[in-house]
Amino acid sequence: MTKRVAFYVRVSTADGQTTENQLRQLQEVAGRLGWIVTTIFSDDGISGSKGRDRRPGLDALLKAVTRREVDLVAAWSVDRLGRSLPDLIGLLGELQARGVDLYLHQQALDTSTPTGRMMFQMLGVFAEFERSMIVARVKSGLERTKAKGTRLGRPPMDTARVEAIRAMLIAGTGIRETARRTGAGTATVQRIRAAMLVDQDRGAIVEAA
Repeated sequence: MTKRVAFYVRVSTADGQTTENQLRQLQEVAGRLGWIVTTIFSDDGISGSKGRDRRPGLDALLKAVTRREVDLVAAWSVDRLGRSLPDLIGLLGELQARGVDLYLHQQALDTSTPTGRMMFQMLGVFAEFERSMIVARVKSGLERTKAKGTRLGRPPMDTARVEAIRAMLIAGTGIRETARRTGAGTATVQRIRAAMLVDQDRGAIVEAA
């Protein structure tokens, strides 16, 4: 079965290169394997660290994948697609969900072959390991910080400002206006107002008893 193939090429401003060499090598592979190249998607002068929303070529490619216009996506190298293993796994997952394979020339990865599928599964394992290690390091860092007595999160608001917010709310000033006048966030003012309502309810219960 002849495959409909889309090329994705990219160079960043730091590369000082063009996409011509990438395209030449991919075209050679296409001729050798009998691919039908339907579209070439390109991002010129854009870093691989940018997300899909800032890479129009990648965005257009993934839209074509969603519309099932291609059977395989070919790129010269994995770093043309993204700068991290999680990026690659996320892209592979999206392609796999649409039944689209991926070919990476420099890494000799072709997920349409049994060996390529096995490599994809191994990459998934490594990506999950990387995520778990990051979570473990974050938790360990938080525990060390707590053990040193360092307070996490924002410092508590001073009593004078809390009382000023309470007074303005009691006087009928709106939440947004109260936040503006006191320099507090609207979420903070809302929390204080909610606490005031709880206190009022408790007082009413005590009086009724």
